[in-house]
Amino acid sequence: MGVLATLFLTTFIAGVVGTGLGGLVGALLQKDSNRTVSLLLSFAGGVMLSVVCFDLVVEAIGTGVSIYTVIGSIAIGVAVIYFLNWLIDRKTNPEVPHVDANHPQTHDDLDELIHADHFQQHRKHKDSKLALFVAGVVMACAIALHNVPEGMTIGASYASNNAVMGRAALTLAVLIGLHNIPEGMAVSVPLISGGMTKWKAVVVTALSGAPTVLGALLGFWLGEIGALGLCLSLGFASGAMLYVVFGEILPQAIIMYRSKLPAFSAITGILVGILIIFG
Repeated sequence: MGVLATLFLTTFIAGVVGTGLGGLVGALLQKDSNRTVSLLLSFAGGVMLSVVCFDLVVEAIGTGVSIYTVIGSIAIGVAVIYFLNWLIDRKTNPEVPHVDANHPQTHDDLDELIHADHFQQHRKHKDSKLALFVAGVVMACAIALHNVPEGMTIGASYASNNAVMGRAALTLAVLIGLHNIPEGMAVSVPLISGGMTKWKAVVVTALSGAPTVLGALLGFWLGEIGALGLCLSLGFASGAMLYVVFGEILPQAIIMYRSKLPAFSAITGILVGILIIFG
């Protein structure tokens, strides 16, 4: 199987299957343990951090392009993901009364992570099924946009490794797929509540992960056009993942399960990441 075919299959699993699996979980269960989710998130965040710092950023610097270009591309990656998250929060936060100036600037409960609290508010106010359906569609579109730079991370890693099956790229794909599960739950819950059948909601949710493939192809293409393109692709992907780790995964993990264990889980993830890269 060629590089592009492998890249397509890998990111299809990470984006479509990962998000779709979250949609399926949301359709069947809708709830899980805060403790379990927190430890899984923090472990995944640790592995991602290792891959970014010890692989992607090192590869970007190794292209020979100016260090300021590397730093600038990382900053752009951070800014883009922050902006996309800001758009999502701007649309969804006003729907629930407890998300105010005194609330942590991240999800502090599994219900918030999967937006089940938004569903509860809609039901409390006896909102129409159309309102719930629209909320699900908006979330699906937001997550679809969010998945493009995540896909670029995988594509850039494939381009830098110059191998059909780069371990770092494959690891990132698996972790992004896991990260997409709660996002898929955030889409399917309001869609089903809005009257869509469960199987249709799962399909729509899975399709919201499809832009991951487009992002991966874009990241790979940038990485193939020369040293500057590879540097920009790797830098942008690194910034995107750094924000996902420090702006989303770790704050959510620590607040959802207030103990020392998320920290140890993240450290374990970092060590596993080092083993994957250099082992």
